[in-house]
Amino acid sequence: MRALLFTILCCAGTALAQYPERAVKIVVTIPPGGAPDIAARIIGQKMSESFGHPVVIENRPGANGNAAAQEVARAAPDGYTLILAADSLITINPHLYSKMPIDTLKDLAPVASLVANQFVLSVNPGLPVKTFQEFIDYAKKANPPLHYGSGGNGSQHQLTMELLKARAGIDLVHVPYKGGSPATTATMSGEVQAMFAGTSTAPQIKAGRLRALATSGAKRSTAFPELPTIAEFYPGFENSIWLGLFGPVGIPDEVLGKLRQEAKRTLELPEVRDKLHAAGGLEPFVTTPQEFSALIQRDYKRFGDLIKQIGIKAD
Repeated sequence: MRALLFTILCCAGTALAQYPERAVKIVVTIPPGGAPDIAARIIGQKMSESFGHPVVIENRPGANGNAAAQEVARAAPDGYTLILAADSLITINPHLYSKMPIDTLKDLAPVASLVANQFVLSVNPGLPVKTFQEFIDYAKKANPPLHYGSGGNGSQHQLTMELLKARAGIDLVHVPYKGGSPATTATMSGEVQAMFAGTSTAPQIKAGRLRALATSGAKRSTAFPELPTIAEFYPGFENSIWLGLFGPVGIPDEVLGKLRQEAKRTLELPEVRDKLHAAGGLEPFVTTPQEFSALIQRDYKRFGDLIKQIGIKAD
């Protein structure tokens, strides 16, 4: 019996040590072409080269990511089915939807943080402000209040602006659109006066169709190093978008360790960093498992509190 048990344990250890032995699937919650999809393909390609097995990217848009998350949560916890999830899926959706198919904190296991991006506070060029402080001063005096656009109710665009409204003591009227692109178009046309845009709007900003005033990250953006952070005016203010790799609960520690090691190695490659930066200003975001878990818990609580305070519901 002891010999049999020893043999089983040895075989199991060998199987884990050889992970992966076949293709690894990464589910992406949006159609091809968006930033999460591009990031998954850039990172997946390098991981595939290292693994010696394909890393297959499968696009599963719909239900704001909830359906894809349910599929992955119910998959075998062997490391062969993963999901590249945005922070909104993990920390915002649970507070927006009255019914969620899974508990994102209990049914998905964090594997690794991958990339981060920050927002750029942008205004229509016709607005008579040139700096962030001028915008705050103008917004405080505006009557009727300025209108701002977002990618939809509960979007990061909206939540970031609501955080700024509370911190700066300004009143702005929210106008939700069906995605960041329509909101950007509305800001450029003057339909709304301001928005928190992604760094992918760099061409519009450089062309003068949007005026950038400040960024929302903890440090200055590499895409816009000349812009101040909002934290330079309001210490502690920070809201960045992050994307992370998650899997079903129960993935063996050895497999998690290999995935984390490979993700870190890939993100530290200069060519990967350059490709991510070219894909809309994405930045490699490497954390320890403890730091990533703490970030998830922090965002889950602060967005939950904010959504409850504002009374936002999903579209």
